[in-house]
Amino acid sequence: MEKFTTIDEYIATFPADVQEILQKVRETIKTAVPQATEAISYGMPTFKLEGNIVHFGAFKTHLGFYPVPSGLEAIQEELARYKVGKGSVQFPFNQPIPYELITKIVNFRVTENLENAAAKKKKK
Repeated sequence: MEKFTTIDEYIATFPADVQEILQKVRETIKTAVPQATEAISYGMPTFKLEGNIVHFGAFKTHLGFYPVPSGLEAIQEELARYKVGKGSVQFPFNQPIPYELITKIVNFRVTENLENAAAKKKKK
């Protein structure tokens, strides 16, 4: 597995059509949560705010999106048409990428992270 230090480096390793999708996913997340920081974690693009919000990555036939299990459980019905694992969902490249759904998942995860961080501060 290659070691990337930036999301730009990661995206640059893919064909142009996949780069376009990855860049749009990145912009979708940045628009939803502009205060998040970008990182590479587990070898994939990651967005963080009070912990990891989501990871995403390109594979041969799909976009892997990793919001942790709670980020998927909240909208199970909307994900019914996709392959879903524990904490992951696959969006096939041969279908339109559901950017609105990505925004919904990201917003849920941000709220979850902020609530968890506030609860931890309250305990101190």
